[in-house]
Order: sequence, then C-alpha cells, then structure tokens
Amino acid sequence: MKPAAIVNLHAAAGRTGKLWPQIADHFDHMDVQFTRGPGHATELARACLKAGYDRIVAVGGDGTVHEVVNGWLDGDKPINPNATLAVLPLGTGSDYGRSLGIKDYKDALDLADAEGPFSPIDLGRVTYQAHNGGQETRLFNNVVSFGMGGEVALASKNVFSKIGGKAAFQYATAKVFLTYDAKSATLVLDGQPAGDFKITNIAIGIGRYHGGGMHVCPKSAMDDGLFEITIIHHLGAFTLAKDIKVLYSDNVYTHPKVDHYRAQHVIARTADKVSIEVDGEALGTLPLELTILPQVIRVARR
Repeated sequence: MKPAAIVNLHAAAGRTGKLWPQIADHFDHMDVQFTRGPGHATELARACLKAGYDRIVAVGGDGTVHEVVNGWLDGDKPINPNATLAVLPLGTGSDYGRSLGIKDYKDALDLADAEGPFSPIDLGRVTYQAHNGGQETRLFNNVVSFGMGGEVALASKNVFSKIGGKAAFQYATAKVFLTYDAKSATLVLDGQPAGDFKITNIAIGIGRYHGGGMHVCPKSAMDDGLFEITIIHHLGAFTLAKDIKVLYSDNVYTHPKVDHYRAQHVIARTADKVSIEVDGEALGTLPLELTILPQVIRVARR
C-alpha cells in the first residue's frame, strides 16, 4: 500500500487533537497531512489520489469524511479506482463509522491497515439550494435529511462556536423539539410522484445512522445502488416524546406514522422553507435532487 492520512485535529471541538499524541505513532508509515480549514480535506484527498496513494485514512468526524469523499471522483468515476477509504471516526456523532460496523477507534486503526478485500459501496450526488440562494452540488456518503433533522443541524451549527461538540447537538435537539412546526414536502421517486406529505422528518440514506446513533435508515445496504427513504409523518409534541425510543431505534418502520421507500433518484420540493442537512452539515434548503452513484468508492468496513 501507499497510504496517506488526512487528519482534522479540530474535529469534535478539538477531541481529535487531544487524542492525536496517543495514536500518532500508528501513522508513522503514512504520509500524514493536517487540514487547515473548511474544504481543505477535499483538496488534500484529490491531490493524494492523483499522486497515486491507494489508501486514504480520514481521521476526524463525519464532516471530515464528507470532505474527503468529495475529493474522490472525477465526474462519476474514481480518480484512483484501486484506492480504498478508511475511516477513523473521532467526531461528535461518528454515524458513518457506525454504518461501517466500526466498534471503536482501535477497531478503526486495524481496518486502516487491513489488506482487504473491500467491496465498493455507493455514494450519492445531491443538488440543493444553498443558504446564499444559489444552487450547489456535492457528493454525500451517509444521509441527507430535511425537516427536523435539517433544523437540528442548523441550530447546532449556530451554537457550535459557543459551546461546541456534543453539547451543541444536544442543545439544538432540545430547542428544535420544543419549537418545531411540521413542514410540507412533495416527493418524486424514480420519476413517479410519491405524494405530498406533512412531515416531521424525511431521511434519504446510504448509511443507516444519523443524529448521533438514530437508526434512521435501518435497512440500508450501502452497496445495492438504492437510497433508503424514511418518512416520519407529522407527529404532535406529545406523540413525538412518547414514541422517541421507537423512532430512534431499528424498529422505526413499525411505527404507524412512518413509511419507507427505495429509489435511485429523488426530487423533493416544498412551498415552505425547509432546512436540509447533508452528512450532518447544515448546507441549505429544499428543493433538492439526489442521484445514486452505485459502488464508486471502496471503503474499509466490517
């Protein structure tokens, strides 16, 4: 292998930086590169892949992995088809690591050096309305959601600089829970209208988890060329509080107010202002369009 590590020391409000001295020796055989700010991990990943590195280890949170993935492709194809992504999940939520079956950071370190074999898995391409009003497109590797999930991500982003990390996410969740009003959304799946919905949340997943462990798309296979789509219809505050354990679990599809679909292409529109999150990042609002890119990235997984 010709391995490189892309390290975000600021992930999880600096947790990665605090842990780094304990694990740095493990990376002595790798070309270690540290991110300098937002978007830099994408630039580093693209440069490493063009230089022939065939194992890229993303060290940080879900946002770091998301940035690395956005440097992986040239159009719809990998820059280096023989390269494998490994993830050392040290972020606040680390939901992608959960989806990959990684138990802890020691397990992740073992995977980072493993010889394989590794099966290619899916990525998605999402186009959405950015907060500045323009249209943006990027790749995603885990989950896109809108409704309550988008509001939590936005609220968490707004308070992160003040209280940071998990505390920001918990504060944002509580705040949104108390104030959230149901949103409307229209879905078109693989060219066919799926309906007009009044929603608490809609999640479109390649991975299974978001929000720090919520089993939002529990039947997602990650390599079947399909998005798993989970619709939580409008729930009153009392019902939401009463049923939160079920809605957070892998039994979410047993709830009478939850539907799920599978599709390769998704369009979502609304007359409301509906916030979205992409791999945990609060990036904009509806409308959005998502397309699956089947098995375009090799990832070390259990």
